[in-house]
Amino acid sequence: MASSTFVKPNTLSSPWIGQRSAGRAHPSASTPPPRPRVSFAIRASAYSDELVKTAKSVASPGRGILAIDESNATCGKRLASIGLDNTEDNRQAYRQLLLTTPGLGDYISGAILFEETLYQSTKDGKTFVDCLRDANIVPGIKVDKGLSPLPGSNDESWCQGLDGLASRSAEYYKQGARFAKWRTVVSVPCGPSALAVKEAAWGLARYAAISQENGLVPIVEPEILLDGDHPIERTLEVAEKVWSEVFFYLAQNNVMFEGILLKPSMVTPGAEHKNKASPETVADFTLTMLKRRVPPAVPGIMFLSGGQSEAEATLNLNAMNQSPNPWHVSFSYARALQNSVLRTWQGNPEKIEASQKALLVRAKANSLAQLGKYSAEGENEDAKKGMFVKGYTY
Repeated sequence: MASSTFVKPNTLSSPWIGQRSAGRAHPSASTPPPRPRVSFAIRASAYSDELVKTAKSVASPGRGILAIDESNATCGKRLASIGLDNTEDNRQAYRQLLLTTPGLGDYISGAILFEETLYQSTKDGKTFVDCLRDANIVPGIKVDKGLSPLPGSNDESWCQGLDGLASRSAEYYKQGARFAKWRTVVSVPCGPSALAVKEAAWGLARYAAISQENGLVPIVEPEILLDGDHPIERTLEVAEKVWSEVFFYLAQNNVMFEGILLKPSMVTPGAEHKNKASPETVADFTLTMLKRRVPPAVPGIMFLSGGQSEAEATLNLNAMNQSPNPWHVSFSYARALQNSVLRTWQGNPEKIEASQKALLVRAKANSLAQLGKYSAEGENEDAKKGMFVKGYTY
């Protein structure tokens, strides 16, 4: 199968496709020459069948992703919020609490791990990878090396980590990981500049191609940050621009769309905008963007929560699943699944069972939202508290 090649016409000849028809001018001062219309060869990887199978497993009905891939520094901030020191033992104890929750696989199909966690075990010596496999949860791995200032931009960032990615990905596969995550960000208040958008899209495309070559399903995540006071219409405009460019470069890099997953931001107003959008409005704008930009060959859309409250993230997801979509529309939440757990645990071994029940409450709520059957009735006030942090970093 590795030698087969499928050639399809290029339907993404410009990263700005669709914007002129919507009445918006091209963002550059002068119209650039049209890009040549070429055909992209989608080269079948030796892992093609496995990639498709993995992607479909993660994008399975009523399930989503638990993201616990925070860096050690960010995990330390979470632990500090409940009065714990940032030590490897405390990080291991917290992640063991999460990953050994009985019944978690009923609602969670994949778990994104930090490198340290991928190689850790329970106190009884069972690897976390085996804990996940036994629960029918696919292990995943964060592979990017974080954000760095982008020279020549409007105080924007670019994502590092391509150097050595192929060899690292091969090792992660040997350790049991079957999908990967690479998070880059786009800032609306900073423009975004054409340079930052292109850098984000190209980096994601190179990462995706390398991941597939090494057996890992790439999660493609250009997070459009909530920072700013812009209206929802501006978020939609930026999201369309970003995803158009992302898919153009994914095609250029011969990425197989059936073997990827997306982790987009929901289309919402900026966190500091005077008016909040209803779940129905968020769903309408978000699905409009996705239908304009994302091919139906993509198996799953796994939304990030991005600082929304636990209840808000669940309500918005539920609103998007009130009618059939071309893709599995689900969740890949970190704070929106973990916040209640941390508040309950407080580092107390006697509260582990109660903390795991708190995780199941949030996981089940989002499972119901993926099926379009969630009701916010009975949600406590803590679940409604926003978690947006200006300039938040992982």
